[in-house]
Amino acid sequence: MLKEKYADLMNLASQLKIQGLQATEEGGKLKIKGTATYQLDKDLLWDKVKTYSNWEKEVGADIRVERSDIYGIYTVQPGDTLSKLAKGHLGDPMKYMEIFNLNKDILTNPDLIKVGQVLKLPNK
Repeated sequence: MLKEKYADLMNLASQLKIQGLQATEEGGKLKIKGTATYQLDKDLLWDKVKTYSNWEKEVGADIRVERSDIYGIYTVQPGDTLSKLAKGHLGDPMKYMEIFNLNKDILTNPDLIKVGQVLKLPNK
């Protein structure tokens, strides 16, 4: 029953490529285990969990993170700027240079990012 209720969550986990994903129903709870590549992926999964009513009573998750050197990766979308990404992922648009500095291997100007570029996001 819980697996059906949380089917969208499990689909997201698959899209995020959560490795070793296991979901079992035990004692009225859906227990989820797996390993996310980045903290960003884990956060996205938890954000989805929190959209369900009664999730606190129904879900227990042990999601580990494989890489801690960066927060995650992001593919640039139309309308994105480094300051917009900094506000969304770091909580402060003025931290855009942190993203730029981490991506100097592909960026030469903080004002010039291109749709489709894959950027590393720094840890918060």
